[in-house]
Amino acid sequence: MKLGLIGAGNMARAIIGGVVKQGSYKGEDLLVSRRQQEALEKLREAYGCGITTDNVRVAAETDILFLAVKPQMLPGVIAEIKDVVRQEQVIVSIAAGKTLDWLTEAFGRNVKLVRCMPNTPALAGEGCTAVCANALTSEEELERITQIFESCGRAVRLPESLMDAFGALAGSSPAYVFMLIEAMADGAVAGGIPRAQAYGIAAQTVLGSARLLLETGEHPGVLKDMVCSPGGTTIRGLQILEREGMRAAVMQALEACIQRSKEL
Repeated sequence: MKLGLIGAGNMARAIIGGVVKQGSYKGEDLLVSRRQQEALEKLREAYGCGITTDNVRVAAETDILFLAVKPQMLPGVIAEIKDVVRQEQVIVSIAAGKTLDWLTEAFGRNVKLVRCMPNTPALAGEGCTAVCANALTSEEELERITQIFESCGRAVRLPESLMDAFGALAGSSPAYVFMLIEAMADGAVAGGIPRAQAYGIAAQTVLGSARLLLETGEHPGVLKDMVCSPGGTTIRGLQILEREGMRAAVMQALEACIQRSKEL
């Protein structure tokens, strides 16, 4: 089965690298298009995939077609390829804000559609992607797409009505985590740790904490309590975070993201 990608930005590269590393696809099974020939050559050197600057060729020669372009570019790309898209082909969009209904209208007919929302940690193989599909897409086809995204992290199936909430939680929240890491490092620098080391220590601590939660399945509150000794340093720090409204601020940030996503 041939995998096609129109667009070769960060998310496309994460998908390509993930499936090749996983072994579910070989480089020769992939065909990628982009305007810049130099960027395509780098992809071919890295993964051995087929390359072209012709979007129509990618649409015509592949079985699963990823539309990995920015939302503002999507109407033009669909107008270019819609006449060669086949009924049995699965079209996968990663464009934020473009619903299944919007995609169907853009193609001008019913086609198999999967809408996905990956996040930037997919670049490190630790992404989280939400997946939903229209009624024409079979369970087997949806499972295949889900497995593709699991090659660069985790994938969850959600109804389309929850995509805005997922975008706030998984799509926008990495920025909040990076801000947390930066703030942790600043505090460590104030305590005398060199900045380069502080960033590494803070990042590893966040990574390890997340992995502990995922692997144990414990409630985050239980894991938090495990770190807090009576009268100790951690509980004193938590007092400050509670006093300054950390929980409320994070919840309000996600609520604002959800609302903004609905407005776009």
